[in-house]
Amino acid sequence: MPKDIPVEDIAWYMGTLIREDKILGLGQSQSTKEEIQRAHAVIPITAIQNEYSLMEQIFEKDVMPICEKLGIGFVPFSPLASGFISGKYKADKTYTGDDVRRVITRFSKENVLANQPLLDLITSFANQKGATPTQISLAWMLHKKDFIVPIPGARKPERIQENLDAANVNLTYDEFNQIEAELVKIKIHGNRTDKDIAKLTHMI
Repeated sequence: MPKDIPVEDIAWYMGTLIREDKILGLGQSQSTKEEIQRAHAVIPITAIQNEYSLMEQIFEKDVMPICEKLGIGFVPFSPLASGFISGKYKADKTYTGDDVRRVITRFSKENVLANQPLLDLITSFANQKGATPTQISLAWMLHKKDFIVPIPGARKPERIQENLDAANVNLTYDEFNQIEAELVKIKIHGNRTDKDIAKLTHMI
């Protein structure tokens, strides 16, 4: 959300467009609990788009509960942590140009190595379920809450199919709870995407 414009003003204008049948609903991105409540008091919000993944769960604390309470959809962007969770990016890989991984600190050599326990956890479950780490990550998210609709990357046809097939990976409650229990033991090294991405505009 733009920080220099009151969320109430944005909601009011967007509400006008909704009433004129020019748009179907109002969404916010990277919003806080307070911003959601303030805007929703003006016009019902349809969805919130914030970063969320096995590597970034900060919004479970207050944003997701308020979405559930108010009947607002939660749309996680970067649900695979810019591909880190796929396990395809090794510590010795370098990034150039406008590749966002160039500035996301989780992709530094040191942090890739330090975050290996998370990949080990996901890979273990992937092997048990005959799935990929990507599919386990998305299946975990879909199991979490029924108002969560992740939007993974869709640049390549094979990745789209892999993502869609995650819907066929059914985690049992025991498996889901095992993942949850292990996650709290794992420390994530490096910043989430939105904390690093602003740097990229100053580098290209």
